[in-house]
Amino acid sequence: MLDKNGIAKRIAKEVKNGYYVNLGIGIPTLVANFVREDIEVEFQSENGILGMGPFPYEGEEDADLINAGKQTITALDGASYFDSAMSFSMIRGQHVDLTILGAMEVAENGDIANWKIPGRLVKGMGGAMDLVASAENIIVAMMHTNKRGESKLLKRCKLPLTGVNCVKKIVTNLAVIEVTPQGFKLLERAPGVSVEEIAAATEGELIVQGNIPEMTL
Repeated sequence: MLDKNGIAKRIAKEVKNGYYVNLGIGIPTLVANFVREDIEVEFQSENGILGMGPFPYEGEEDADLINAGKQTITALDGASYFDSAMSFSMIRGQHVDLTILGAMEVAENGDIANWKIPGRLVKGMGGAMDLVASAENIIVAMMHTNKRGESKLLKRCKLPLTGVNCVKKIVTNLAVIEVTPQGFKLLERAPGVSVEEIAAATEGELIVQGNIPEMTL
């Protein structure tokens, strides 16, 4: 079973040379730490930066340089800064090749809920709805179950939706899963995790075809 860094490391393998990538709040922000050094990737944050680098080392943080989740970040050589209007024009104009988001729930048809739990105070949706409405390639980084051990990969989302039929792939601490018209298709198992364990932790329809390989990181 993977930890959060393991999830981010596996997702980093999905990032290709020349991609423009938006990283959501939470686990997705860790992906920048694991992208191959021999490829060129531009990480974008909707608060107005293109060219984010890895997280800074302790003691080297710049309080004026943050991502959309208000975490301190680094900027690569050639990074650019702009206002939110320009940032969302980039997102809505579909100039982002890959969007990596966290989620509280994902449904077997690709619906995602990742912004609000009823009864809890939230500051707002942020850029989540624009991202899922505009992106054509969305990967979700999440834990497979909640703290109570209940599945977060559902037949239908129970929380308020952020977007519908938009998620393409999910990487959890247990598995890599593709969203298909027939349901969740199991592609890879986390090291040491069995197909039976993944099936038991998945409420939605899980498609298992042939021998499922163990993921490599």
